[in-house]
Amino acid sequence: MRAYKGDAVLFQGWCARYGFRALPASPEAVAGFLVAEAEAGRSASTIGRRCAAIRYAHKLAGQPDPTDDEAVRAAMRGIRRRVGVAPNRKAAATAEILAAALMRIPDTLAGKRDRALLALGFAGAFRRSELVALDVADLSEHADGLRVIVRRSKTDQEGQGIEKAIPHGRFIRPVALLREWLDAAGITEGPLFRPVSRSGNVRARKTAETLPRLTTQAVSDIIKRHLEAAGLDPALFGAHSLRAGFITTAAERGADLARIMDVSGHRDPRTVVGYIRRANAFKDHAGGGFL
Repeated sequence: MRAYKGDAVLFQGWCARYGFRALPASPEAVAGFLVAEAEAGRSASTIGRRCAAIRYAHKLAGQPDPTDDEAVRAAMRGIRRRVGVAPNRKAAATAEILAAALMRIPDTLAGKRDRALLALGFAGAFRRSELVALDVADLSEHADGLRVIVRRSKTDQEGQGIEKAIPHGRFIRPVALLREWLDAAGITEGPLFRPVSRSGNVRARKTAETLPRLTTQAVSDIIKRHLEAAGLDPALFGAHSLRAGFITTAAERGADLARIMDVSGHRDPRTVVGYIRRANAFKDHAGGGFL
């Protein structure tokens, strides 16, 4: 919704600049805006979201959908041909990369939080939005580790909830690192991951009712910072790298597709198959015996 609001503001600004009406908008105005975004170097996925935001704004206002016009569809087809739709994938933070990063994180309160964040994010193949939304109440102890309830996710917009099993582990040890953070921070309720001040204290309440929690941007910054400290190029990694890292590592170790999807929460196996193909690209290569 934040992205849609931002897209709507951009469209309104563009319309004001060129003398178009933003709501209700004409198909010509929408097509012109989308082409201008392509010329400004926006990706096809971003332009597609801009179009969806305009459609949604008109639906909310009870106005006819200008994006359903052939002129807009033709503009989008042309943009996809010109810009291309291949995703700009960030590198996967595999188990080996993550272990190297964890070893270099200082043993401060913020460091304990970051170790727990990286380890749990990897072990559960979490999206960053899922990580920052976790509360202590979403955790339940199990003899083999933790059960974590994801109340709402990208593939669960109705909020039915998805449970993820987090094993104790022997190398990454996500459960132990999470407990270390919670004990050190004195967190017994509310948000799982919270800001830590420069003085080394967990940030106080924003209001009498609201406890602060990390933002999705903070998750991305934490990942980049610690991977850079491990000697890697931070520009190659992002918030999705933990999720991609788990799937890639699991695929390399021969994990079953269905079991990987149990952890990642993917509904479309084609997405996971893409990771598996990349992870196993050189295993049993067709030309391995004669190249």
